[in-house]
Amino acid sequence: MTKLKAPVPAPVDQDGDLAALRGDCARMAPHWHAPDRIAPLPVSPSLIHGVKVPNKSARLLDAMSDYGD
Repeated sequence: MTKLKAPVPAPVDQDGDLAALRGDCARMAPHWHAPDRIAPLPVSPSLIHGVKVPNKSARLLDAMSDYGD
């Protein structure tokens, strides 16, 4: 009986690169189905309530610069 040798698979690069990632995404794209966009219904103003923030948190947020100013 002859023992056949199976080919040794090439090592797999677990990190990959951007080209490999894009290729993987392109192969998977046909399997992904996005739902139709559903328009949100308007909310009654009586259901909208204010946001309550503790004073310490409000002062902290007020002291932060917006967008890295």
